[in-house]
Amino acid sequence: MARELLTQVVQDPSRGFTRRPDLTVRHPDLVLALDAHADDHIRARMYGPAAPPSATEHALKLNVKPAAVIAAAAHLRALWKRELVDFQPVDGRGIPVGGRPYFPYATCPDLTAEPREELRGILEELARQGSHLLYGELLGDGGQGTRRFGEILTGALSREEPLRIRVDSDLVLPWPMLALPEDTASGPGGPVGDAFRRFLGYRHQIEQTGGHHPSLPALPDLLDPADNEHARLPPPLPVVSLNHDQGIDPEGATRAAEVESALATGTVRVERTRCDELLGALRSGGLDEQLMYFWCHGHFRPVPDDSAPLFAVRLSDHKDIDVRTVLTERGVAEPPLPRRPLVFLNACYAGLPADAEPARLGGALIEAGAGGVLGPQIEMPRLFAAEYAHAYITRYLGGRETAGEIVHGLARHFADVWSNPLGLAYALQCGMDSRLERAAVGPP
Repeated sequence: MARELLTQVVQDPSRGFTRRPDLTVRHPDLVLALDAHADDHIRARMYGPAAPPSATEHALKLNVKPAAVIAAAAHLRALWKRELVDFQPVDGRGIPVGGRPYFPYATCPDLTAEPREELRGILEELARQGSHLLYGELLGDGGQGTRRFGEILTGALSREEPLRIRVDSDLVLPWPMLALPEDTASGPGGPVGDAFRRFLGYRHQIEQTGGHHPSLPALPDLLDPADNEHARLPPPLPVVSLNHDQGIDPEGATRAAEVESALATGTVRVERTRCDELLGALRSGGLDEQLMYFWCHGHFRPVPDDSAPLFAVRLSDHKDIDVRTVLTERGVAEPPLPRRPLVFLNACYAGLPADAEPARLGGALIEAGAGGVLGPQIEMPRLFAAEYAHAYITRYLGGRETAGEIVHGLARHFADVWSNPLGLAYALQCGMDSRLERAAVGPP
């Protein structure tokens, strides 16, 4: 009579397949690669499921100077700051309305009460300039191949369904703030018409690599699977950190306190207010954090031996934390951020020089193990920055949405509900598919 034999597996014959797998890498729907060659030209390549079928990747040489494209990007960022953050209504004599300076778009995140035609005019100008950067500066050499490349790219970008787009380039452009031509984005686009629908960040999920790529999680040691079983699982509670300048909002005018509370709800929260606390944690290695949030000021520090100033952030002790600091402290051993956390640098900066990208600091954090870095492309008003942070952090801690989905969703939310385009100024450096993993609850 047949009977079932009792068995016990004492080794790992499936070489890890019986255990919970690591996160898989998803290929984007569209990859746009831009390689700068000296200061002479740019080599452009495009491929992915959203690109038309081709025997090879779509590629061509763009006869444009990389420095000119970067300068145009700096001009676009400055325009956004001038037209939104620094905008103040004046009368016919150039005197501020009401007799005193008033910055309506910086002091109130909800812009639905502002003059509709005025805001529409600003958005149309920003979209026009964003479209010119893409089609006039980057793809504007006039060659037949360039025109065809632009048509293929426009065809993909003008699709109604949101795409997952990766821009693989060390030319860090404000891609969410770039825009389609006016005749390619018709349809309902919020309270101010079609203007929002032209912006790439409103239509799609976008990440840019800045020339840096996160490392994949290390494979488990197959000789000692028991030693690695728990290391592969998320901790019982998400581990997050708040790295902030306690003097950034002393009067409590923003939602910063609510952001702090959200970070401490159902998590293990680590708080840092000093540079040495952060650098000591990096130096020690093995930070278990899944989300690192920075609420502080950012500025550019001139460097005598370098033509490009360094972007740095400061906590309460006002000591600079820049790319060199992070690379020095991370050491040469294993990356100090093994959980590959998403780093949210909610730090303002203005007058972005063409060759001094904050992506250099973001790249250093990615080399230290971060899965992605999120931050604003322009100087951001404190009120809106805190609103955005509260909305982002509460959704990311839920563990159901990826970073790219949340950034895209918030860009549309603030545009459609509050008529505010500043959500488009936040950009991801890598990390589009980053998601906070939570420990399983209950039986499998």
